[in-house]
Amino acid sequence: MKLYNRLTSFLILIVLALVLVGWVSSDITSNRRSEKNITVLLKFKAQPEKGERAVSEFVKLLDKVKKEPHFVAIKLHVDPEDNTNILLYETWEDQAYYTTEHMNTTHLQAFMEDSKNFLTGPPDVSFWKVENVFKK
Repeated sequence: MKLYNRLTSFLILIVLALVLVGWVSSDITSNRRSEKNITVLLKFKAQPEKGERAVSEFVKLLDKVKKEPHFVAIKLHVDPEDNTNILLYETWEDQAYYTTEHMNTTHLQAFMEDSKNFLTGPPDVSFWKVENVFKK
């Protein structure tokens, strides 16, 4: 009976170890994949009294953008002190796609043309790569 209990305990430990190894390796793989993504920061300035319209137009645009290939995520930020300051925090799998095909989509081209009615000009754009990831 003692041998049976030890064998059972040993098997349980092996199963737990395999589960833990699988969990850790999948987490490492997903982190490596996300570290290859490119982050794009776009700072916009809306025309006076047109901050709400600009945000509304961005929401419509982003509903289309999120369906594109290589899209990962976009966060739309608005300055709580001045709603004419708008920041997009975008994550894409492929910078080459972003700078070519994405920029030439019909929905983005139409937005850029229409944005003359509510933005002060083109955004300040910068590209970033992940150097380190820190998690709680």
